Amino acid sequence: MKSQVRGGTRWKRFAVVMVPSVAATAAIGVGLAQGALAASFSISGQEFKVKADSLVGKDFVQYGSVASGKDLKGQPFAEPVGVSGFSEAWISNMCQSVVTPDVPFIGNVSLELRAGTDPAKPVYAKDIYLDVSSLKADAEFGNIDIGVAAGSLKDPGIQPGTQANPYGFSQRAKTAKLTNVEQKAWATTAGTFKLSNLSLKLHKGTKECFTE
Repeated sequence: MKSQVRGGTRWKRFAVVMVPSVAATAAIGVGLAQGALAASFSISGQEFKVKADSLVGKDFVQYGSVASGKDLKGQPFAEPVGVSGFSEAWISNMCQSVVTPDVPFIGNVSLELRAGTDPAKPVYAKDIYLDVSSLKADAEFGNIDIGVAAGSLKDPGIQPGTQANPYGFSQRAKTAKLTNVEQKAWATTAGTFKLSNLSLKLHKGTKECFTE
Protein backbone atom coordinates (compact mmCIF):
# COMPACT_ATOMS: atom_id res chain seq x y z
CA MET A 1 0.00 0.00 0.00
CA LYS A 2 1.41 3.42 -0.91
CA SER A 3 0.93 6.05 1.77
CA GLN A 4 -0.04 8.68 -0.81
CA VAL A 5 -2.98 6.71 -2.18
CA ARG A 6 -6.40 7.58 -0.72
CA GLY A 7 -9.55 5.56 -1.20
CA GLY A 8 -10.38 1.90 -0.61
CA THR A 9 -7.83 -0.15 1.32
CA ARG A 10 -8.14 -3.92 1.84
CA TRP A 11 -6.08 -5.83 4.40
CA LYS A 12 -6.55 -9.62 4.62
CA ARG A 13 -6.77 -11.04 8.13
CA PHE A 14 -6.22 -7.59 9.61
CA ALA A 15 -5.76 -7.49 13.41
CA VAL A 16 -7.37 -4.21 14.49
CA VAL A 17 -5.39 -3.55 17.66
CA MET A 18 -3.44 -0.48 16.50
CA VAL A 19 -0.88 -0.38 13.67
CA PRO A 20 2.03 -0.68 13.90
CA SER A 21 1.65 -2.82 17.00
CA VAL A 22 5.17 -2.21 18.36
CA ALA A 23 4.76 1.56 18.26
CA ALA A 24 1.30 1.31 19.74
CA THR A 25 2.47 -0.85 22.65
CA ALA A 26 5.20 1.65 23.41
CA ALA A 27 2.73 4.52 23.24
CA ILE A 28 0.35 2.78 25.63
CA GLY A 29 3.21 2.17 28.05
CA VAL A 30 4.18 5.85 27.99
CA GLY A 31 0.55 6.81 28.47
CA LEU A 32 0.25 4.58 31.55
CA ALA A 33 3.41 6.05 33.05
CA GLN A 34 2.13 9.59 32.54
CA GLY A 35 -1.43 8.80 33.62
CA ALA A 36 -2.68 9.93 30.21
CA LEU A 37 -4.95 6.95 29.52
CA ALA A 38 -7.97 5.90 31.53
CA ALA A 39 -10.94 3.62 31.03
CA SER A 40 -14.45 5.09 31.01
CA PHE A 41 -15.62 2.68 33.72
CA SER A 42 -14.38 -0.21 35.81
CA ILE A 43 -14.64 -3.33 33.66
CA SER A 44 -15.58 -6.78 34.91
CA GLY A 45 -12.91 -9.42 35.37
CA GLN A 46 -14.16 -11.40 32.36
CA GLU A 47 -13.19 -10.99 28.73
CA PHE A 48 -15.86 -11.93 26.19
CA LYS A 49 -15.88 -13.13 22.60
CA VAL A 50 -17.86 -11.79 19.65
CA LYS A 51 -18.28 -13.41 16.27
CA ALA A 52 -20.14 -11.92 13.30
CA ASP A 53 -20.55 -12.50 9.59
CA SER A 54 -19.95 -8.81 8.98
CA LEU A 55 -19.66 -5.38 10.58
CA VAL A 56 -20.25 -2.35 8.36
CA GLY A 57 -19.48 0.98 9.99
CA LYS A 58 -19.25 4.71 9.32
CA ASP A 59 -16.64 7.13 10.66
CA PHE A 60 -14.20 4.57 12.06
CA VAL A 61 -11.67 5.73 14.66
CA GLN A 62 -9.13 3.80 16.70
CA TYR A 63 -6.63 4.66 19.41
CA GLY A 64 -4.83 3.05 22.35
CA SER A 65 -6.19 3.04 25.88
CA VAL A 66 -6.26 0.94 29.04
CA ALA A 67 -9.20 -1.00 30.49
CA SER A 68 -9.02 -1.50 34.24
CA GLY A 69 -11.07 -3.28 36.86
CA LYS A 70 -10.92 -6.22 39.27
CA ASP A 71 -10.64 -9.89 38.45
CA LEU A 72 -12.97 -12.60 39.75
CA LYS A 73 -10.93 -12.75 42.96
CA GLY A 74 -11.29 -9.02 43.51
CA GLN A 75 -7.71 -8.18 42.58
CA PRO A 76 -7.13 -5.01 40.53
CA PHE A 77 -5.76 -5.33 37.00
CA ALA A 78 -5.28 -3.25 33.85
CA GLU A 79 -5.19 -4.37 30.23
CA PRO A 80 -4.08 -2.43 27.12
CA VAL A 81 -6.82 -2.19 24.51
CA GLY A 82 -7.41 -0.78 21.06
CA VAL A 83 -10.56 1.34 21.30
CA SER A 84 -12.48 1.13 18.01
CA GLY A 85 -15.33 3.58 17.48
CA PHE A 86 -18.02 4.06 14.83
CA SER A 87 -20.67 6.79 14.47
CA GLU A 88 -22.96 4.04 13.13
CA ALA A 89 -22.54 0.30 12.63
CA TRP A 90 -24.58 -2.63 11.29
CA ILE A 91 -23.65 -6.14 12.47
CA SER A 92 -24.93 -9.30 10.77
CA ASN A 93 -25.36 -12.66 12.54
CA MET A 94 -23.74 -11.62 15.81
CA CYS A 95 -22.79 -14.11 18.53
CA GLN A 96 -21.46 -13.02 21.92
CA SER A 97 -20.25 -15.40 24.62
CA VAL A 98 -18.68 -15.24 28.05
CA VAL A 99 -17.70 -18.12 30.33
CA THR A 100 -17.88 -17.88 34.12
CA PRO A 101 -15.54 -20.55 35.51
CA ASP A 102 -15.91 -22.71 38.59
CA VAL A 103 -19.44 -21.83 39.73
CA PRO A 104 -20.02 -23.78 42.99
CA PHE A 105 -21.80 -27.14 42.46
CA ILE A 106 -22.10 -26.45 38.69
CA GLY A 107 -18.69 -25.83 37.19
CA ASN A 108 -18.28 -23.58 34.18
CA VAL A 109 -21.35 -21.63 33.01
CA SER A 110 -21.51 -20.05 29.54
CA LEU A 111 -23.73 -17.16 28.49
CA GLU A 112 -24.51 -17.08 24.77
CA LEU A 113 -26.24 -14.15 23.08
CA ARG A 114 -27.24 -14.10 19.42
CA ALA A 115 -28.85 -11.32 17.38
CA GLY A 116 -29.11 -10.04 13.81
CA THR A 117 -29.59 -13.54 12.44
CA ASP A 118 -31.96 -12.27 9.72
CA PRO A 119 -29.82 -10.74 6.93
CA ALA A 120 -32.54 -8.13 6.38
CA LYS A 121 -32.45 -7.06 10.05
CA PRO A 122 -28.87 -6.65 11.29
CA VAL A 123 -27.94 -5.37 14.72
CA TYR A 124 -27.75 -1.55 14.68
CA ALA A 125 -25.51 0.59 16.88
CA LYS A 126 -25.00 4.33 17.10
CA ASP A 127 -21.89 5.93 18.65
CA ILE A 128 -20.43 2.53 19.51
CA TYR A 129 -17.01 1.93 21.07
CA LEU A 130 -15.32 -1.45 21.52
CA ASP A 131 -12.41 -2.04 23.90
CA VAL A 132 -10.70 -4.73 21.85
CA SER A 133 -7.83 -6.98 22.95
CA SER A 134 -7.65 -9.00 19.71
CA LEU A 135 -9.52 -9.23 16.45
CA LYS A 136 -9.32 -11.29 13.26
CA ALA A 137 -11.28 -10.34 10.15
CA ASP A 138 -11.12 -9.52 6.46
CA ALA A 139 -11.22 -5.71 6.43
CA GLU A 140 -11.80 -3.00 3.87
CA PHE A 141 -11.48 0.72 4.66
CA GLY A 142 -12.51 3.75 2.64
CA ASN A 143 -10.52 7.01 2.91
CA ILE A 144 -8.23 5.78 5.67
CA ASP A 145 -5.65 7.88 7.54
CA ILE A 146 -3.05 5.99 9.59
CA GLY A 147 -0.92 7.81 12.14
CA VAL A 148 -3.34 10.61 12.99
CA ALA A 149 -2.80 12.46 16.28
CA ALA A 150 -5.50 11.20 18.63
CA GLY A 151 -6.52 14.75 19.50
CA SER A 152 -7.58 15.26 15.87
CA LEU A 153 -10.20 12.48 15.91
CA LYS A 154 -13.79 13.57 15.34
CA ASP A 155 -17.11 11.86 14.59
CA PRO A 156 -17.20 9.95 16.88
CA GLY A 157 -13.81 10.96 18.26
CA ILE A 158 -12.43 9.87 21.64
CA GLN A 159 -14.86 7.80 23.72
CA PRO A 160 -16.66 10.00 26.28
CA GLY A 161 -15.22 9.54 29.73
CA THR A 162 -11.84 8.34 28.49
CA GLN A 163 -8.59 10.15 27.99
CA ALA A 164 -5.90 9.73 25.37
CA ASN A 165 -2.66 11.50 24.68
CA PRO A 166 -3.73 14.14 22.12
CA TYR A 167 -0.42 13.64 20.30
CA GLY A 168 -0.56 9.83 20.43
CA PHE A 169 -1.03 7.40 17.55
CA SER A 170 -4.51 6.79 16.11
CA GLN A 171 -6.19 6.04 12.81
CA ARG A 172 -9.48 6.85 11.13
CA ALA A 173 -11.50 5.98 8.03
CA LYS A 174 -14.72 7.22 6.52
CA THR A 175 -16.05 3.69 6.09
CA ALA A 176 -15.08 0.25 7.33
CA LYS A 177 -16.30 -3.22 6.40
CA LEU A 178 -15.16 -6.25 8.39
CA THR A 179 -16.20 -9.78 7.45
CA ASN A 180 -15.63 -13.13 9.19
CA VAL A 181 -15.14 -11.30 12.46
CA GLU A 182 -13.69 -13.01 15.56
CA GLN A 183 -13.05 -10.60 18.39
CA LYS A 184 -12.08 -10.63 22.05
CA ALA A 185 -13.03 -7.57 24.07
CA TRP A 186 -13.35 -6.22 27.59
CA ALA A 187 -16.21 -3.77 27.02
CA THR A 188 -18.66 -2.32 24.49
CA THR A 189 -20.58 0.93 24.87
CA ALA A 190 -23.10 2.54 22.53
CA GLY A 191 -25.52 5.44 22.50
CA THR A 192 -28.07 3.17 20.82
CA PHE A 193 -27.90 -0.62 20.48
CA LYS A 194 -30.76 -2.37 18.68
CA LEU A 195 -30.61 -6.19 18.70
CA SER A 196 -33.07 -7.79 16.31
CA ASN A 197 -34.05 -11.46 16.83
CA LEU A 198 -32.35 -11.45 20.23
CA SER A 199 -31.72 -14.85 21.81
CA LEU A 200 -29.96 -15.35 25.17
CA LYS A 201 -29.12 -18.76 26.63
CA LEU A 202 -27.13 -20.19 29.53
CA HIS A 203 -25.21 -23.44 29.13
CA LYS A 204 -23.49 -25.71 31.62
CA GLY A 205 -19.89 -26.15 30.63
CA THR A 206 -17.89 -24.14 28.09
CA LYS A 207 -19.72 -23.02 24.95
CA GLU A 208 -18.15 -20.12 23.09
CA CYS A 209 -18.87 -18.38 19.80
CA PHE A 210 -15.45 -19.46 18.51
CA THR A 211 -12.37 -21.30 19.72
CA GLU A 212 -8.81 -20.12 19.22
